[in-house]
Amino acid sequence: MALNFKCAYLTLLIIATATAVDKNNFKTCDQSSFCRRLRATKDGDNSYVLNLDTLHVSDNAVEAELKNVEADASFKFILTSLSGSIFRVFIDEVKPLHPRYQVQGALNGEPQVAKLEVLERTKEKVTVRSGDNKAVITASPIKIEFYKNDVLVAVVNEKGLFSMEHLRTKTPEGEGDADQQLKEDPGAWEENFKSHHDSKPRGPEAIGVDVTFPGALRIYGLPEHADRLALRSTGPGGLDPYRLYNLDVFEYEMDSTMAVYGAVPVVYAHSDKNTVGVFWHNAAETWVDIGNSKDTNVVSSIVNLVSGHKPENTVDAHFMSESGVFDLFVLMGPTPKDAVKQYASLTGVAPLPQYFTLGYHQCRWNYNDEDDVINVVDNFDSNDLPVDVMWLDIEYTDGKKYFTWDPIKFAHPNAMITNLTSTGRKLVVIIDPHIKRESGYFLHEDCLANDYYVKNKDGNVYEGWCWPGSSSYPDLLDPKVQDYYKALYSLDKFKGTTSDVNIWNDMNEPSVFNGPEITMPKDCLHHGGWEHRHIHNIYALLYTQITYEGLLKRSSDRRPFILTRGHFAGSQRFAAVWTGDNAAEWSHLQASLPMCLSEAVGGISFCGADIGGFFNNPDQELLQRWYQTGVWLPFYRAHAHIDTRRREPYLFNEDVRTRIRNALRLRYTLLSLWYTLFREHETTGEPVIRPLFYQYPNDPNVVDIDNEVLVGSSILARPVTESGVSSVNVYLPGGPDEFWYDIEDFKQYQGTGVTNIPVTLDKNPAFYRGGSIVPRKDRPRRASTLTHHDPYTLYVALDSNKSASGTLYVDDGESYNYRNKKYLYLHFEFKDNTLTSSLIDKTDFPTDAWIERVVILGPPAKITKAKITSKSLGSVGLETSYDGEGRSLTVRKPGVNIREPFTLKLL
Repeated sequence: MALNFKCAYLTLLIIATATAVDKNNFKTCDQSSFCRRLRATKDGDNSYVLNLDTLHVSDNAVEAELKNVEADASFKFILTSLSGSIFRVFIDEVKPLHPRYQVQGALNGEPQVAKLEVLERTKEKVTVRSGDNKAVITASPIKIEFYKNDVLVAVVNEKGLFSMEHLRTKTPEGEGDADQQLKEDPGAWEENFKSHHDSKPRGPEAIGVDVTFPGALRIYGLPEHADRLALRSTGPGGLDPYRLYNLDVFEYEMDSTMAVYGAVPVVYAHSDKNTVGVFWHNAAETWVDIGNSKDTNVVSSIVNLVSGHKPENTVDAHFMSESGVFDLFVLMGPTPKDAVKQYASLTGVAPLPQYFTLGYHQCRWNYNDEDDVINVVDNFDSNDLPVDVMWLDIEYTDGKKYFTWDPIKFAHPNAMITNLTSTGRKLVVIIDPHIKRESGYFLHEDCLANDYYVKNKDGNVYEGWCWPGSSSYPDLLDPKVQDYYKALYSLDKFKGTTSDVNIWNDMNEPSVFNGPEITMPKDCLHHGGWEHRHIHNIYALLYTQITYEGLLKRSSDRRPFILTRGHFAGSQRFAAVWTGDNAAEWSHLQASLPMCLSEAVGGISFCGADIGGFFNNPDQELLQRWYQTGVWLPFYRAHAHIDTRRREPYLFNEDVRTRIRNALRLRYTLLSLWYTLFREHETTGEPVIRPLFYQYPNDPNVVDIDNEVLVGSSILARPVTESGVSSVNVYLPGGPDEFWYDIEDFKQYQGTGVTNIPVTLDKNPAFYRGGSIVPRKDRPRRASTLTHHDPYTLYVALDSNKSASGTLYVDDGESYNYRNKKYLYLHFEFKDNTLTSSLIDKTDFPTDAWIERVVILGPPAKITKAKITSKSLGSVGLETSYDGEGRSLTVRKPGVNIREPFTLKLL
């Protein structure tokens, strides 16, 4: 026993202090039996036939028997039309030896169906239509073609790679010939990886299918990977498939298809004519091969160039999962905005967060004690550096026992929290799923006594290793465990906390230091008889959902804030995410943009990266650039490993402090914009941050750009993510009629493509889009909670028609009263030299906030004065002045409360 303890402890220590990912700890496709088998399927080698004689038609679906004629296995095939231009294809065994797992928790309720009609039916094909969408189902072999306005946009099983391994009893060695292919694969019925054995008690049950997208130029999605935004071609002899399997990968590798912490199985195939998406609704380990015809054959490309023939580009994806039913949603677009909103209609949106969560968060592993926490805040204040949230990592607990406090270092948590909240700050503490196996620890004792733990394959409580040492893991599929865990967050259970304490769920992939691939063995058992292999990728989703509902029970009038590392489709309904344990390297700073943009189109807008890098020590240039870049991602937090040097901004010289202070202050001026965008995301499903292809789908030049980010549609940022540069290239989209204004000096640019912008350490290029009105709060404060009644400045960036528009959303910033019409949602419009403000919704919210200034960019000439008219003010003359050689016109002190509609006319 002592030897086992020592080995496990050494494993923990090695992982915790790793300086680079050890790829040998993680499988490749060739080392994964089901990926190896499905990837070996040959194009057109398909034995699955739909029996159209059994076709049954309803108002919104068609159903028929699907047969594997080679294996004599029967399946139920259903194609359903869903509202919002979505098709769903569902396939399950008719009489499975065991039930096949259907994902729970990812969908935001049961999707609404839409009317479907049969247009044509023969012995070989059936054609159905729903609105302007059409599906043509071919029987032998099965194939489904999807048309948008009679244009073919996607084909399921075009290559004939569909496979669904029916559950069966293993044939004894030397007997029979049940399935020669499976018998030849040494890992089909049981599998070894390094020292770990997977017993596979149900045998092989993998599913796979190819989806082809005619005419597509690029394909996006499949977060989370430390890779580019546009997915690259994979294939035997080249890149491994993109892997979706939530894993704890320390200091992950860049430009990699390796799995990391999250798994969102959605893709969007895009061209300048159509965008169509596919959501692969499966929680098991999944690999996805990507093909792009432009990458596949250099010789044929040369021949086509010589001959003058330009074939249509094609992109395809081959989904391969270890288990589950076949459940595939086709998002018919036709634009990126349409397809992303269709996905949001299935998996949900992020609820409006509390206002403070959009401010700056200060974290490290770990703050030493209560005095350290308060001293950090005091130093932020004395150096005029805003901060909203302090974070505590695992060392705040009593011996890494969650829902406890260290009795010496954090002996007075209530007093510490009161000190924080008195300065307008909040606290976040970490709660991980591993439970320390220590006698007398209430959580462990309760889980043992009530049978709440995940079991190993033999039915005994599973024991793994994580930060506390010997640990067990709650069975989150068990409703009793869910209810128990929710109650743990109540103030009388988690003593020392208040409603101003929020939660960080980490290590929830789940991370198991001595487990296969640093996670839980696949043959562990959950409630309902499901193996961990069936539900692995939703373990973190379930954990954050339980936390969210627990915080709601604790403080029903407060919107919960949760940060999660592990995530799946639907996680956006409960938590923000971050990109995990990155490193203090320029490549990791660069990767933060495509990683978060990929999450955003995957439904998860509330994304950020550890500022400065979690591992190692950033130099001063990198640290400053990271603070400047982080301004443009929704979640803005600094975090660092326990072995790194302290790097709070006030510890550096005045030049560095000034640049970081300027970045932080810029972020705080824009909190109203971020908050408005999150409210609009909640109501429309549009992502808060957007890649250029999303907003400019008809521009083929933007399809590979992932070092620029759009904040809504009104700001374009191109952060400096390269060391030692004196200029950067910025692609300004939209054509010559699209104007862009530098947010610092208001210099006007046209959207004519690549522009070289000079930069210094103080300069990070960002631009207002012409036609936008951006509300800002320009008075510096130490925390966002102190800004609610501060005045606004409206930045009116005029387009080529000398017009602009924008919105502003305001509520109390923390409660659910906005759902009872306690909010303001305003529309601003500038046209014919007149700015008007009006209420979009007939609601009200009391506020002292008023309009302090209006700054017009690209203004009309010869304006000498202005006049504002409102109910309370009547008509009042206002002062105006031009600045920056006429680049802007400022109207001073309109003085009107934002609740009140007004008209401001330039004279």
